[in-house]
Amino acid sequence: MEKFTTLTGVAAPLPIINVDTDMIIPKQFLKTIKRTGLGTALFAEMRYNEDGSENADFILNKPAYRDAKILVAGDNFGCGSSREHAPWALLDFGIRCVISTSFADIFYNNCFKNGILPVQVTQEQLDALMDDASRGSNSTVTVDLETQQIKGPDGGTISFEIDPFRKHCLLNGLDDIGLTMEKADSIAAFEAKNLETHPWA
Repeated sequence: MEKFTTLTGVAAPLPIINVDTDMIIPKQFLKTIKRTGLGTALFAEMRYNEDGSENADFILNKPAYRDAKILVAGDNFGCGSSREHAPWALLDFGIRCVISTSFADIFYNNCFKNGILPVQVTQEQLDALMDDASRGSNSTVTVDLETQQIKGPDGGTISFEIDPFRKHCLLNGLDDIGLTMEKADSIAAFEAKNLETHPWA
C-alpha cells in the first residue's frame, strides 16, 4: 500500500449529505475484484447522462476539479451497503483524502485499509473547507498526516484527530498483509520451532 505522509492537491466540494456507497460506485460495477479501473465509474450516476455523455454540471467533470486529490463532502459520507469497491474507485480516480463531519463505520475502516485518509472535522471547519474548495483550481489544500493538520489556500490551519495505530499504518503504507509481514521473522521462528518439536505435524 502506498504511504500517506503529506498530500497537496485540489480539493473538490461535494456538499451532499448521506452519500452512500451505491452513489460512490453503483452496483453494476461490483463484478470485478480488481482494484484498478474503477475510477471511470466513480459517482457514475451523477457524472454521466443517460446517453453516456458527461454531465458538465457535476463537480468532478469541471476542468478545475478533474485532477482533484481531496474530496470535501457532506455529513455521513460512505453510508449504505459495505463495499470495498467504494474506496477502490476513489483511489483509482486519484482521491486520497476525504474530509467530512462523519463517516459510516465500514467505509471509514475500508479507507485506511486502502491508503485513503478519512478526516473528520467539525461542521464549522467543514464549512470553511467547503468554501476553500469552491475556488476551483485555486482550491489547493495540504493535508499533513504527521502533524495532523490541514492547510487551506489562504494559510489557515485546521487540526484533526486520528487513531495512533491507523496513523502509523498509513504513514508506513501498511495494510493487513503488510502488518502481518512486519512479524515475518517471528512467524518463521515459530514455524521452525514448531517443526522441531512436532515433526509429525
